[in-house]
Amino acid sequence: MPFQSEVVFLALMAQGTLSVWALVAVASVGNILGSCVTYALGRGLGGDRGARWLGLTPERQAKAEGWFGRWGVWALLFSWAPGGDLIVALSGALRVPLPRFLVLVTIAKIARYAVVALIGLGIWG
Repeated sequence: MPFQSEVVFLALMAQGTLSVWALVAVASVGNILGSCVTYALGRGLGGDRGARWLGLTPERQAKAEGWFGRWGVWALLFSWAPGGDLIVALSGALRVPLPRFLVLVTIAKIARYAVVALIGLGIWG
């Protein structure tokens, strides 16, 4: 379910037993590791074998590659958003270099939970 981790994050924040920034760190690391799994799955499903397994026609595959080619790796900055796992999997399938992937996903995930923390601090002070 989208945003489930944010609900848990805010609930833990409301309890006040953990440092807000420790929560940001743990939530971010967990999400980054999850994205790494999705990236690896995308990498394993890349190419013709993955296209057949996913039921992608050559036209759909070309369209996805064109979209990613247009927006490039910068689309990974939106990996925090609903549907972001598709961007992550596509980056694996299209062989985005792992260091570049990690930098962009790390920025996105930390920013996600930093914003959630700021919202929580605004609510609970």
